[in-house]
Amino acid sequence: MANPGPGNSITLRIDAPSKFSVTSELAAAAAGAGAAITALDVVESHPTTIVVDLTCNTTGEEHADQVRDAVEALEGVTVRLVSDRTFLMHLGGKLEVNPRVPLRNRDDLSRAYTPGVARVCMAIAEDKSKARQLTVKRNTIAVVTDGTAVLGLGDIGPEAALPVMEGKAALFKQFANVDAWPVCLDTKDTEEIIKIVKAIAPVYGGVNLEDIAAPRCFEIEARLREELDIPVFHDDQHGTAIVTLAALRNALKVVGKSIGDVRIVVSGVGAAGNAIIQLLLAEGAHDIVAAGRDGAIHAGGEYADAHRVEIAATTNPRGFQGSLKEAVVGADVFIGVSAPNVLDEADIAAMADDAIVFAMANPTPEIDPIVASRHAAVVATGRSDFPNQINNVLAFPGFFRGLLDAGVSDITPPMLVAAADAIAARVGEDELNASFIIPSVFDPLVAGAVAEAIVRVVEAGATKE
Repeated sequence: MANPGPGNSITLRIDAPSKFSVTSELAAAAAGAGAAITALDVVESHPTTIVVDLTCNTTGEEHADQVRDAVEALEGVTVRLVSDRTFLMHLGGKLEVNPRVPLRNRDDLSRAYTPGVARVCMAIAEDKSKARQLTVKRNTIAVVTDGTAVLGLGDIGPEAALPVMEGKAALFKQFANVDAWPVCLDTKDTEEIIKIVKAIAPVYGGVNLEDIAAPRCFEIEARLREELDIPVFHDDQHGTAIVTLAALRNALKVVGKSIGDVRIVVSGVGAAGNAIIQLLLAEGAHDIVAAGRDGAIHAGGEYADAHRVEIAATTNPRGFQGSLKEAVVGADVFIGVSAPNVLDEADIAAMADDAIVFAMANPTPEIDPIVASRHAAVVATGRSDFPNQINNVLAFPGFFRGLLDAGVSDITPPMLVAAADAIAARVGEDELNASFIIPSVFDPLVAGAVAEAIVRVVEAGATKE
């Protein structure tokens, strides 16, 4: 059974008898049903009854019903209402637009709007580059999706993808003061997506592609990078690769190994897996075996996807052919960006001594982290309820903050490496251990460090030129 978590948090409004022991009885009943209680408040009191709000984490809707039934089984107790706190957070959406300038009187209105705004319009008409200084373009990102590869949910469509894109935009603002807006497109046509994004580009200082299925995401990103004069970043690829490299740098320090010497197995060759492999190769990894659904990718195999063809040509120097389970035998590092429960305890036990396991499939990893920790020296996941959460929020807010501050149009490999180094460096030598290889997503200094690293790379490039 999964652990109760805040993503399935509920509040039960309860009518109960007014007696000294009632709150402890309510808490015991909910806990007995497996709930993790986070709050218990008396919200009304009457001569013979009280109204109690009991808030707890559950594992899902079925578990929430079990908790409700357990509470209602108490004598004299009635559950008036069960509120899903996640759904309540989403009522009306998670974003709003606020003006940055005051509109207090006619003078303000005359400058912000007509007639004064016409002067600004003409200045931009004469020099389009001024839009970056004089409009929202200076600090605004489009978060673009077609809803075809949302989280672990797959192709659920643009409307269903919108809550995720809203959340992404909220993270941009919270962590790096970057204004972002969801752009959920009701088309899966590659050419149409490219055309639409190009048409709306004048408003934005950058484009964050999100949750677009492979292999189409590769062509969309490549074409938009070539055809737009603003940076285009596919977070599922490059954000994941940045944070993975940062975590691996520190994990290798913990076990005393170097990236050029270890044998790495990557499970999953979609957008994230491909980007991780390319970044690891650029950083000096030599022995990488990439595994898809049909096993290891190797030279001589027949692959219709151009990216698999490239992986076959640049990885697996020993020509290994076999399954994922066979590939991990003797491996130093496992990086999973694939599917739940593809490995078991015996597979991790068969890895090299002081193995590193990054099981990042979300919400259910490639192997239970607790099980993996019985044999691996370092374990990381994409989840927030285990140590070492490898989360893209460590990368993309600061990365775009740096891109906007530097005013660049291109994203280069040195920027990706610099971002990874900045994240890794937020874990001090006196803090580094097997359970702390990556900083907290709430570390307030991460985004600034990543942004500064990007600006330094841009300035160094300008100096060389």
